[in-house]
Amino acid sequence: MAHHPLQRLASPSRQLSLLLHVAGIASFSASFKFLFNWETPISSSFGGHFQFLTIIGLSLSLGTFVVGALADVTLSSQLFALKNILSVCSAPLEVLISILYWGLCAIDKTLVVPPDLALDFLPDFGFHAAPALFLATDLLVLSPPWTIHGYSALALSESLAFLYWFWVEYCFSRNGWYPYPIFELLNTWQRALLFTFSASLMTGSTMLLKWTYGKINGIEEFKKEAVGNPAGIKRE
Repeated sequence: MAHHPLQRLASPSRQLSLLLHVAGIASFSASFKFLFNWETPISSSFGGHFQFLTIIGLSLSLGTFVVGALADVTLSSQLFALKNILSVCSAPLEVLISILYWGLCAIDKTLVVPPDLALDFLPDFGFHAAPALFLATDLLVLSPPWTIHGYSALALSESLAFLYWFWVEYCFSRNGWYPYPIFELLNTWQRALLFTFSASLMTGSTMLLKWTYGKINGIEEFKKEAVGNPAGIKRE
């Protein structure tokens, strides 16, 4: 199957593309196996582990790579297109999760993880770094260029951020506590600012991925569009 002329490596394909997607599925599934075998008070609360943005992102990443693997096996252009649509949400979200998690951990890890729920390095890496690495690799070498521009990326990021905030507040109304300790330290307006900042950061991660795509693939137009041209990318 011929791939997009601006795409570095063949995908969908039953070779490297399938190998990457299967490796990602194995990593994400191992994280879920660890999660569901890990008994904590959160496990039996309303919303369970899906109160965490990390787990929502991991679910979206798993879905993206399952569709990608099916596209590789069947060489289906429709499934490949669906994988790329899902990637527009999952890749920037995973980059955002990695930046927020490791950034806050560098300041004070108890802002995001209660001391009694601290993870060893390997599962911590599996939840908070591996998905971003897998999704970014898939985008940069095995996907056509994204056509989403800055305004659309911001609208998507704001929508996801505030949907998650509403979900967190609903879970709080049922459980009486927030999944992340940092939320307990902030009032309503401060949480609004945090989610607005996170949406802006996710928009920035979308543009950063587009810029990196242009850099790696030697496409100057995409680099310029990512840093300042809201008109969007046109496919060749």
